[in-house]
Amino acid sequence: MEQPDRELMSSSFHIAMFPWFAMGHMTPFLHLSNELAARGHKITFLLPNKAQIQLQHLNLHPQLITFHPVTVPHIEGLPDKTEFVSEIPLSLSHFLTLAIDRTRDQIQDFLKTSVADCKVDMIFFDSAHWIPEIARGLGIKSIFYGVICAAAYALSLVPICNYVTKDACMAPMIMTEEQLNPPPGYPSSTVVLTRSHEVRSLMTSRSCGVGIRVNQRLITGFRAIKECDAFCLRTCREFEGDFCDYLEAQFQKPVLLTGPVLSLEKGPKLLEERWADWFAGFEAGSMVFCAFGSQWAFGKDQFQELVLGFELTGLPFLVAVKPPLGCVTIEEALPEGFEERVRGRGVVFGGWVQQPLILSHPAVGCFVHHCGYGTMWESLMSENQIVLVPQLVDQILGAKLLAKELKIAVEVEREEDGWFSKESLSKAVKGVMDKGSDVGVMVKKNHAKFREIISEPGFMSGYVDRFVDNLKKHV
Repeated sequence: MEQPDRELMSSSFHIAMFPWFAMGHMTPFLHLSNELAARGHKITFLLPNKAQIQLQHLNLHPQLITFHPVTVPHIEGLPDKTEFVSEIPLSLSHFLTLAIDRTRDQIQDFLKTSVADCKVDMIFFDSAHWIPEIARGLGIKSIFYGVICAAAYALSLVPICNYVTKDACMAPMIMTEEQLNPPPGYPSSTVVLTRSHEVRSLMTSRSCGVGIRVNQRLITGFRAIKECDAFCLRTCREFEGDFCDYLEAQFQKPVLLTGPVLSLEKGPKLLEERWADWFAGFEAGSMVFCAFGSQWAFGKDQFQELVLGFELTGLPFLVAVKPPLGCVTIEEALPEGFEERVRGRGVVFGGWVQQPLILSHPAVGCFVHHCGYGTMWESLMSENQIVLVPQLVDQILGAKLLAKELKIAVEVEREEDGWFSKESLSKAVKGVMDKGSDVGVMVKKNHAKFREIISEPGFMSGYVDRFVDNLKKHV
């Protein structure tokens, strides 16, 4: 890990962390916790028990970072013992949102106890819109920490300000496509939602609770940022500077940046033997690796089109995805004859893989992914060509930023309803992997320039140092 500037340890905070219960949110909150603990700050991390078990190995400073259990209440519609979002289909995640809202009393009791014991100075949150209210009543600062792309906040929350009135959350208004057009002053004409399936990705946001329309959840999100004591984002100016400036102007408060905050601890140094032995049989840079995170599962038809697309490339590939909806295993969902046709050069795997080690393996030359924010940063730090198949609204906007604005990746072409064909996937992959491809040369060159910037010694630690300094100034 990069060594921090120890001069910033002259005064320390006690910080509580309360992220949305999804691995793509809890993990970056823990990465930031590690950086803050390295600078002498005490962290209490609020999370469910099963998540604690999965994240324990990422706690690099157990003497300063304490996990505090939160009990997720059972509600009708939420499968028993559910504690975080990857345990359930996305279609049920709104029930988890409602359950997390019902942990309010637990969080408030913890904060009250801390006042009498070792008082929490500030609490970081990202989805529990009620945190500023309960923190304010206890003299605790509330810090909104956004761990998705800045464009997602700019495009979804800023237009809502026109509807924020005293009774807005009770209004029957339903968001329309016109209201989702880029608001005045929005800094991009390309990082926008233009197609029907893209607009639907926001309209059917997974973060809405039962009985709460999308507009109501967006309004509460807007208010939480307006009412909190600091608005912070996991990004850097080199990547999203224009969007950060726009958000500062719209929310009329500084936007504090932590930088990418990636885990610099590699964990196991060796790739699992079964993958290492197999990869060794391929030429350098010839393989395609595909992963869609722990949350997303395709329908069976789209899953089959995905794997047929990799077969069509003619390249060696490893696809690591969840079994499609309605299927228990990967094997039962594969197209007829697929395994025989790709035997020796292609594997579709439904379990966990060592993604960072795979991305750094010499045989891998292309990474196809969903543009989840953590995965996106991992791909940017790698030397692989990047092909994007985004699914959720923040991923769609992130993909447009990489592919259309920065031109360091290629997005797979889709139909109006969001379907992508095996031909379009194969075309995108071959377009960046073919050595004579103009597109491939362009994105590789642009990616290399950006990777050089964010890999510069001191780049990431410098962002965290400035972030801590800004917290002391503004909070």
